[in-house]
Amino acid sequence: MVPLPGYAGEDLDRSTPPEQDLPLPLSPEPALTVRDMTEIRTDWTREDIAEIFALPFTELLFQAASVHRAHHQPDEVQLCTLLSIKTGGCQEDCGYCSQSVKADSGVKASKLMDVQEVLQRAAQAKDAGSQRFCMGAAWRNPKDRDMPSIISIVKGVRDMGLESCMTLGMLTPQQAAMLADAGLDYYNHNIDSSPEYYERVISTRCMSDRLDTLDHVRNAGINVCSGGIVGMGETREDRVGFIHTLATLPRHPESVPVNALVPVKGTVLGDMLADTPLAKIDDIEFVRTVAAARITMPLSMVRLSAGRESMSDATQALCFMAGANSIFTGDRLLTAPNAGDDQDAALFARLGLKPLTGEEPARAGCGALQEAAE
Repeated sequence: MVPLPGYAGEDLDRSTPPEQDLPLPLSPEPALTVRDMTEIRTDWTREDIAEIFALPFTELLFQAASVHRAHHQPDEVQLCTLLSIKTGGCQEDCGYCSQSVKADSGVKASKLMDVQEVLQRAAQAKDAGSQRFCMGAAWRNPKDRDMPSIISIVKGVRDMGLESCMTLGMLTPQQAAMLADAGLDYYNHNIDSSPEYYERVISTRCMSDRLDTLDHVRNAGINVCSGGIVGMGETREDRVGFIHTLATLPRHPESVPVNALVPVKGTVLGDMLADTPLAKIDDIEFVRTVAAARITMPLSMVRLSAGRESMSDATQALCFMAGANSIFTGDRLLTAPNAGDDQDAALFARLGLKPLTGEEPARAGCGALQEAAE
């Protein structure tokens, strides 16, 4: 059995007599300490993570929920809004993406949105209860001429009291520094899948390019948002490799989006997987992936992202039980449909969940570490 973080290396093997079990942390306000932060593991092996995936499902949920409760409020879920600020025309050939110039998806290329229009949409998101406003531009990488508008958008969103997140493709160290100076809270750059499966989905860049951008973002002092997509025809071994890549970074991403592929007609994967059993990942396997992310990256916000609109309430409930504590709300994710605000509110009411209003544990924990070092 793999020792789980947050319990000082203790084993939660259920073969132990019940009276010797560790008690579940039941406090509604689990304290995050410097000791919790220093015990977060980045030395996971693929064998460790494969063993986590292979646990009996109810045991996996128990262990993931235990780790989640040790570091997060179990009844709070962060609300985020995602806006495409520049759609289509991307030079990358990502097999899942409707915005690639290689796709015949009908998505038309557009220019970068006007700054004031973006800020108006951000204000609407805040009024709807979102804590974080995420903005995506379909670029391989931003041009230097685009940066002044991007910087104005970041500053405007921050001035509203919203957390800001952007995904603009690959960044240079200089561009990352500019975004940091503007106050950008998060930069999203997904690794998509395992290193082995990545090259089967994308040929215009490699995994090391993705990791280089994450390094530039981290070195600039911006929080990292990085996750991937499941249901692209990959194996469980690839899902293990995807989690392993993130969980063994020198510092875990503060946010880990877990997307279920939305097969879009006209994309390579959409056409390849259409009308096949691989077109939708098994719900239980999806929940297992969420649980593995939670166990291996205890402080990260694990976000249910694309594909949630097709999940049942029961599947989403299992994901929340397994440690997911962030969602995109609203009726649109870049170019894909999403569950709307009203549907999310109804789901939260059924499950007794409420929107997160405080600071994420990973960011709060880093502050505690800095104070201790001083």
